[in-house]
Amino acid sequence: MTRLLFREDPYLRDAPATVESITPEGGVRVDAALFYPTGGGQPGDSGWLDWEGGRIEIATAVKDGDDMVLIPAEPAVLPEPGTKVVQHLDWARRWGHMRVHTALHLLSVVLPFPVTGGAIAADRGRLDFDMPEAPEAEAVDAALAELVAADLSVTEEWISEAALDANPALVKTLSVRPPRGAGQVRLIRIGRGDRTVDLQPCGGTHVAATGEIGGLSLGRIEKKGRINRRVTLHL
Repeated sequence: MTRLLFREDPYLRDAPATVESITPEGGVRVDAALFYPTGGGQPGDSGWLDWEGGRIEIATAVKDGDDMVLIPAEPAVLPEPGTKVVQHLDWARRWGHMRVHTALHLLSVVLPFPVTGGAIAADRGRLDFDMPEAPEAEAVDAALAELVAADLSVTEEWISEAALDANPALVKTLSVRPPRGAGQVRLIRIGRGDRTVDLQPCGGTHVAATGEIGGLSLGRIEKKGRINRRVTLHL
């Protein structure tokens, strides 16, 4: 099982690893992954690997069972299994993903409707809601700005799968279900105690406090079907 460095410290920009194997498709399997793998609407991280005598650009990362595989941007000479490498993130892109992902959690607070889909980029993101009427844009903007300005803490905690089953309201997304099979589910909490504004399962990377998101602007609100509406946010 790959050690998940991106989960231990989402602000880590560089980290060593050992190459465990090369996949038949040319992916690099490492023992400790700095790169977040594509999943839950969040793209995989990009960056590069350095080792003695070599360097390759990494386009993204993907899951392979319990392992993480780094995908080179183009065909290149790859490090042999057992090689010590140093992983380097495209930090500006990762930090954008962290800010956008956290902002979308806030959007789900301001618009408390079931989420039917979503996507994240480094400068914007969107959620699709099971929401029959379009919201008032100015009110959404103002509510988001208030939550960002409150600089609420963003923390993680874990509960058992049985506890999640007993609290189904924690799951806001209809299209993406929390990962199962490990016995525990990771929750992201925004705020503390009585000031908690959001608590939901999530495997992505987030900023440490909402103030780090910075300025937000509401983009298009589009009708996608009879009751589905797509709401876009821009950093």
